[in-house]
Amino acid sequence: MKTIQFSSKPANISIVEKFIDDLRAEYNIGDDVYGNILISLTEAANNAIIHGNKCDESKNVSIDYGMDARGKNLTFIVKDQGPGFDYGNLPDPTAPENIEKTHGRGVFLMMQLADMVVFSDRGSTVEMSFRI
Repeated sequence: MKTIQFSSKPANISIVEKFIDDLRAEYNIGDDVYGNILISLTEAANNAIIHGNKCDESKNVSIDYGMDARGKNLTFIVKDQGPGFDYGNLPDPTAPENIEKTHGRGVFLMMQLADMVVFSDRGSTVEMSFRI
């Protein structure tokens, strides 16, 4: 596994976007999977910065990543330094009362787009895998 790390500043999402673009070239990732990774990883990093670390620039977000031995699955582990959250008890963003809200879709999108999503450390860590 390799790691990138950055401070909890919302503008640092650009670091994540460039990182994903670099991985696309390195692993020859197709358009569909690239889009799924881009959305999922930027959502996870955004959540870590904003909700996990509360935009406290003295706290970091780390992303560990690596390819499995068969070269078929790319895995990302996003960690923040926050207290976590109850990932099993989130409002359904597709429910009529939530459909027009501008937030609350990140975890839903990750669950829809990644091939595997696992939360740990009381929600301050999320692991996502993508078949490439």
